[in-house]
Amino acid sequence: MFKKLSLVIMTLLILLGVEGVLSAAPTGLEVMENVYNRPSGEDMSADLVMTLTNSRGSTRERSITQFSLDSGGVDRKMMFFLAPADVKDTSFMSWSYDDGRDDDQWIYLPALRRVKRISSDSKNDSFMGSDFTYDDLGERHPSEDRHTVIREEKLNGEDCYVVESVPLGDDDAFSKTVSWIAKEKWIGLQREYYNDRGKVYKTLSIKKFEKIDGYWVITDMLMEDHNRSHSTRIEMKNVEFDTGLNDGFFSERQMQRGPRR
Repeated sequence: MFKKLSLVIMTLLILLGVEGVLSAAPTGLEVMENVYNRPSGEDMSADLVMTLTNSRGSTRERSITQFSLDSGGVDRKMMFFLAPADVKDTSFMSWSYDDGRDDDQWIYLPALRRVKRISSDSKNDSFMGSDFTYDDLGERHPSEDRHTVIREEKLNGEDCYVVESVPLGDDDAFSKTVSWIAKEKWIGLQREYYNDRGKVYKTLSIKKFEKIDGYWVITDMLMEDHNRSHSTRIEMKNVEFDTGLNDGFFSERQMQRGPRR
């Protein structure tokens, strides 16, 4: 009888152990890898409206068209500024690598009529006067930081993992970030950037996301710089997936030609 009882208890413990493994929360690294690898189609095009708001409430609006392609372990992105006149014909290109290498980035300045490569020393600089840096526009690889799930909570009605990410390098503008990641959807809904004094100096908030052609897409985001009382909002419209873009489109020559295909 005792042997049978022991066998039953052992079986229950094994089953409970298996269930515990199956229901265990993912690690911080696994959460961020799920965000990084979220399906996004082979290629995408969209129109963007970038609105810059200063401390007095004055706004400046910019029109942009964007193209992206994910192929061969490289995520390529190209942005063309269409208006207003002071930024018209400026273009930006970024290549992010799945193996964790640093992004390659370029900007075309029509006044100089040349393409300039963005150096690694400039990755923390403001992108076109906005509250986004060049680094923000790339695809930060999960291997660049040490990630820890610090709690789980709801944000805007979504169940989230809250992940603290500490850079492994020493050349980032922030000492850490804290991100709210929607469970199952694997979308970052909010990110706080901390300085070396432990204060939040910048916040990225996702105002809207939607499912388009089966893919989750962030269509409205706001970056706020609390030190400058300045913000940048990017709204995405006319999103199209799998339009037939190829690697050849993402070139310095195309940056100078403009968005025509």
